[in-house]
Amino acid sequence: MESHYHPPVKRSVEIAGHKTSISLEPLFWDLLQRAAADRNLPINALVARIDAERLEATRPPGLATAVRLWLAADLRNRP
Repeated sequence: MESHYHPPVKRSVEIAGHKTSISLEPLFWDLLQRAAADRNLPINALVARIDAERLEATRPPGLATAVRLWLAADLRNRP
């Protein structure tokens, strides 16, 4: 069994036609892939939605933090 205590892995994503990279632990990459699949969205589209939401915050966090927070909230809100 792979440990959940793995350092972040950097991957490229495209948001609104611009490439950027996000460093997330493998556990969060897995959760992001599942969340995107559950919504029938490509990962880039889900990350773009999360990015748009974070930019509306009074003090927007970094993108990787926003993804982690969004995923935690998504898990919390599931039945």
